[in-house]
Amino acid sequence: MAHSLSAKKRVRQNVKRRQRNRARKSMVRTAIKKFELAVRNHEVQEAEQYYLAVQRRIDKVAAKGTMHKNTASRTKARMAKKLQELQGKEQAG
Repeated sequence: MAHSLSAKKRVRQNVKRRQRNRARKSMVRTAIKKFELAVRNHEVQEAEQYYLAVQRRIDKVAAKGTMHKNTASRTKARMAKKLQELQGKEQAG
């Protein structure tokens, strides 16, 4: 248990930050799941909309420092690849 005032303050700050970061990560994960569901169901229009929404959220979370910028970039790239494959199948089929 923290004894000094500054250590107690750090504990309070860490609790707040943890809650904030968990909420942000959850928001991103939920958006990614919606995108992946649209891709699985071959819904191109919905997948495009969800991709843009997820991209915005990931960029915001990375800017705040909750997610590392390289992790954000890698996640967006993988989603873009899935979206391009889906669009290619749609045009071919």
